Formats: sequence, C-alpha cells, structure tokens
Amino acid sequence: MLVIGKDTVDLKGTWQYKVGSAFSTEENSEAIFRPNRQPTALFNAMVAPLIYYTIKGICWYQGEANTGNPAEYRLLQPAMIHDWRKQWNEPTLPFIFAQLPGYLDYKYLPSESKWAWMRESQAASLEIPNTAMAVTIDLGEWNDIHPENKKDVGERMALAAMNMVYKEKLVSSGPLVDTAIVYNDRIEITFKHIGSGLTTSDGEPPADFAIAGSDKKFVWAKTRIDGNKIIVWSPQVANPAFVRYAWADNPVNANVINKEGLPASPFRTDK
Repeated sequence: MLVIGKDTVDLKGTWQYKVGSAFSTEENSEAIFRPNRQPTALFNAMVAPLIYYTIKGICWYQGEANTGNPAEYRLLQPAMIHDWRKQWNEPTLPFIFAQLPGYLDYKYLPSESKWAWMRESQAASLEIPNTAMAVTIDLGEWNDIHPENKKDVGERMALAAMNMVYKEKLVSSGPLVDTAIVYNDRIEITFKHIGSGLTTSDGEPPADFAIAGSDKKFVWAKTRIDGNKIIVWSPQVANPAFVRYAWADNPVNANVINKEGLPASPFRTDK
C-alpha cells in the first residue's frame, strides 16, 4: 500500500510497464544519460539562455565530480572563466568560487589526498584578475558530499562580492599562504589576507601542519604563532624542506583563521 497524504494506492496485483530506454554496453553510454558527463550539455541547457542578460558577476560552487583528476581542473576552471567572460562580452566579469570543504573519513597521519590537490587546483584560478575564493574547509561533513551549511558559504561569497564588486573596504578572504622560508630546523610561514591578525578558531596552537625533509616523508609539526607568521618544526625533521597545511580529504582540525573569523586555505610547498 502506498500512502500519499489522504490518498492510498493498492500496489498488489499485476503491474504494467513500458521500457523508456535501453542502456548500451558501449563505454560512453553513461554520458548519454548523465548530462554532466556530456560536454556542453549543461552549458547549452542552463547557461547559454542567460548570456543575453546583463549580470554583475558569477558565484560558482562546483568541483566534487572532478576530484578524480585535479590536474585537469587546474586547466578547466580558468578556461571556463575566460570563456564565460567572452560569452558575456565582459573581459573582467567578477568570478567568485567556493573552494571544496572537507569530506570523507578523517586520516590521523599525514597522507596524500586528491581532494586537497583539487582545492589547490581551484586556488590556482586566483591568478586570474577579478576572481575571489571563499574557503569552506571548515564547513564540510564527512558523510555528505553536499554539506547542509550553505549559509556560511553564501556569506563568505557575499563578502568577496561586497569587496571586489561593490568596492566596500572589508576583510573578505581568509589567510592565503605567501612565503615559507626555512631557517635552520624551522619553517616560517607568512600569509596574505590576515586581516587584523592570525589566530585559531579554538584558541589552541595551529593544527594540521606537517613538515618533511627532502625525502618528503611528512610528520606532524609543532607550531606557534609569532606575530603575523606561523613557525613550524619537528624533532623528527632536522632539516625541513617542505610544509603542508590541512592537506587531507577531510582535515581533522584546520583551525587557522584571521581575527575576522575567516579560515586559512589549505596549501603545500612540495609542488
């Protein structure tokens, strides 16, 4: 028995059906039935009809389906930005995008991560003028690829729009790594977009930093904030060469923020 509101449908008895479509065994059959696997399908259906309208800018939140090939995305997103600006005949059309949040199980030791690599590929688009990125690393859920908290995502993208598009003087970005310089057994990291200064969301020392020597065998680092820098070191690494922050599918405690409450973007220096 199927109950829908006050209506009921008896499901007993003989059913009638009609075949809507038969799947092919060809390798590309999935693209036929999934528009997101078919080049230009979504653009032609959902974006192209809008190019005759005047717009102020673009907010873009996507990338989960591309985590299998983050190197390709480093080319795809800039290509899309340039193409959309061409479509609207607006060479400097503002483009604001959300960096992917944490997702999947925690890993309690430093490890490789395609989700982290994907975030790095997204951040590379900041090299294009009139772009901005909303960091959402702290807004994810391990078991939901589309986490529920969209409000904070929207507010962070709105800050970027208010600053870049509407020219309001406010802090609109979390810290982004600027330099990482080795001094003996330590690495000193400086950031852009620190606002009123660096701090952490929980009052504890900066977490989720890992360092390695030239062998790239990463271990968790000890850390402290020194003015506008973060100092990292480990007794296990006498001659550090590289540092990573929040380099994981779902970082356990990516707690670095500026005093305006905006989180730092994950990064690595061992590219």
